[in-house]
Amino acid sequence: MPHWLFSSLRGYRMEWLTSDLIAGLMLAAIAIPGQLATARLAGMPPETGLYAFAAGSLAFAAFGANRFMSVQADSTIAPIFAGALASIAVTSTTHYAEQVTLLALLVGIILLAVGLFRAGWLATLLSIPVTTGFLAGISIHIIIGELPTLLGISEDHGHMLLRLVHIAGRLGETNVYALAIGLGVLIVTLGVARISAHVPGALIGLVGAGLAVALFHLDARGVAVMGALPERLPMLALPNLPGLDELGRLVPLALVIAMVCIMQTAAVAGTFPSDDKKPDDVSRDFAGVGAGSVLASLVGAFPVDSSPPSTAVVREAGGRSQIASLTAVVLMIALMVLASGLTVYVAQAALAGILIYIALRIFRLGEMIRIYRRGGLEILLVIASAALVIAMPIETGMVLAITLSFLHSLYIVARPHCVELARVPGSTVWWPPGQVEHGKIEPGEFEPGVLVFAPAAPLNFTNAERIRANIEAAVAAKHPPVELLVIEASGIIDIDYTGSKIVQQAFADLKAKGIAVAIARLSYTRALDQAGRSGLIAAIGTDHVFLSVEDAVRKLGPAKRVAPDRSSA
Repeated sequence: MPHWLFSSLRGYRMEWLTSDLIAGLMLAAIAIPGQLATARLAGMPPETGLYAFAAGSLAFAAFGANRFMSVQADSTIAPIFAGALASIAVTSTTHYAEQVTLLALLVGIILLAVGLFRAGWLATLLSIPVTTGFLAGISIHIIIGELPTLLGISEDHGHMLLRLVHIAGRLGETNVYALAIGLGVLIVTLGVARISAHVPGALIGLVGAGLAVALFHLDARGVAVMGALPERLPMLALPNLPGLDELGRLVPLALVIAMVCIMQTAAVAGTFPSDDKKPDDVSRDFAGVGAGSVLASLVGAFPVDSSPPSTAVVREAGGRSQIASLTAVVLMIALMVLASGLTVYVAQAALAGILIYIALRIFRLGEMIRIYRRGGLEILLVIASAALVIAMPIETGMVLAITLSFLHSLYIVARPHCVELARVPGSTVWWPPGQVEHGKIEPGEFEPGVLVFAPAAPLNFTNAERIRANIEAAVAAKHPPVELLVIEASGIIDIDYTGSKIVQQAFADLKAKGIAVAIARLSYTRALDQAGRSGLIAAIGTDHVFLSVEDAVRKLGPAKRVAPDRSSA
């Protein structure tokens, strides 16, 4: 067997088997109702949710690295592609289900490529506030989309505001039996989750709702039911390939879905590592999730993703390996073969209750509160991301939310924090004055005629003009006049050609005014190499490059003061 196949099972011990079987039973109990509900959210037949779970679990066990990760149909990505594909289907000659399976194939190929090229760093491109915001937006989409089913009224597939107007106009047609079932399942699921994460509240609610439908013949009272699952298992088949125009419409959506999968998979791998002493091979995990989507496509299902709650169930139930997920697959196959007819009693309102519970789980109110208290204005990123996903077509809102994350990071680099430093009294340490140090505020000491300036950012084309302007403003405001400028460069981790040229010109202007320029603590090898290659070191002079600010001030400062023999910082 190749070394990369089923690597998560290497070193397996038979004493783990009992724990894995119990964890697999727990996973199946939690996942079965969720997979049926997610298939409904994806606009696909209910059995495709079970197909997606089996495909994701089998493929990840074969190609992934994490021992605990559960890969399955996911409620985060389902509403994204369902909404996008519904609009594409209006002008397309390809059926919706065919588009879904083709999308799964494209998402899988992208994730396999990301894993192959070990591009795990892509997971860091989305900030927590932006992620929290677009998840909140998706949560609102799910809740509003499921309200008609919960109320037992007709659905409308327009804009979210139009849906709300439609729902408000049909409230008088509410089916009280459907509403009671949906709310009952939601309340049971929420209540059980508060008591114990090891108890499958969604399954208990679903079984209870099914008994109510069977005993009181609620299907005859207008309660919509799911129907029986097919008894035979799916056959492997490639999806039909569309024309280039339609493929061009699907690829951007596949990239968005893949980006969400990357983000969520990295988060799950970081939260539930196989070995607490070392990080997972997250690129292998991306490839495993991608293989799951490819296999899901071949069995007529939809894209899959890693599941944080299901992975938590495996870990907390004592699971030790992917045998837990494979056990859950066997149990799902048994359900389809032996008990498929029981699903005729599963009410659609019950699935809506489960989906609303899932939506409440991904609406991270606690995280929003923490961002508000500790992140300052970053709470505006949460609000903006949520608003974009809510107000626009969901896939467009997602793209704009991702763009917002990039713009935010670019803004931080382009508008760096720059500060004048002062010497901490009684030391050779130069530090921002007025900061709390050891429980007290240190005012700091300034050297007459010396300006120690610290830009806390890479030096590049986006921010060099601003850094130059800040330097010139600081020099102009300093009294007595500046005779020596020392750039404290510990925050400069990168220098590009444009940034170097702009700062060189600023230094030349200062030298023309009789102001000496030095640089200290340019400690990053990459930045130091680029400073030499771009001519910045030559412009300053190699004799004006120092290991510490104190050395620069001691040797070039106007007072030429002799400091005691102390180690520099």
